[in-house]
Amino acid sequence: MRLFYDSTIAIDAKQHILSEEESKHACRVLRMQVGDELAIVNGLGSEFTAKITEANPKKCRLEILSVKTEAAPSSSIHIAIAPTKNNDRIEWFLEKATEIGVTEITLLLCKNNERKNTKEDRFEKILVSAMKQSKRLYLPKLNALTPVKDFIQTHPNGLIAHCYDAQKDTIQAQFKPTDCPILIGPEGDFTLEEVDLALKNGYKTITLGENRLRTETAGLYAVMMAKLRIEN
Repeated sequence: MRLFYDSTIAIDAKQHILSEEESKHACRVLRMQVGDELAIVNGLGSEFTAKITEANPKKCRLEILSVKTEAAPSSSIHIAIAPTKNNDRIEWFLEKATEIGVTEITLLLCKNNERKNTKEDRFEKILVSAMKQSKRLYLPKLNALTPVKDFIQTHPNGLIAHCYDAQKDTIQAQFKPTDCPILIGPEGDFTLEEVDLALKNGYKTITLGENRLRTETAGLYAVMMAKLRIEN
């Protein structure tokens, strides 16, 4: 069944009109007709089964046939990551992290960032596409570019990965399933001042293995290890 996304659909809706973008995709691109059934996810835990009653490429009208709802996850994986200079690489991270199970992503503005601006609208579309691809019912929360100092002060007691010499522990040993963000720095790493601020605010230093990883690889590794820790 074709899957669409619409965050505005009401949980008790009997009828609904798809957004213009999704209407065009359904009626013009996929050539769906009156009577065809489709599924809609709202990114908030619900999936609706619906039938097309008017195949209008600007306002595709639907009759809601049924709805199923999934409870919100009891655990969270929050990755705070500096965007890479090459947009394709951070977009790859967003896609794969969503497929694996990240629940929140914050883009970090650090002193050594090579990219000082981001395209949140495009990133949001990547998250939506990955959510649909992986059949998740909850869309990860994406937070706009945030100065690392502000983030650390607002979200104390997390984990930080950096390349400086230090006593480091594994993610599996230190990760907690709630309120435990993982900081992944830019390609030039965090500054010593940024690391020191994190440690003073309750962060613990973690290792991502013996190999030096690219930013997006480090972020995905952190998601995978946190996911394994939660499942085990």
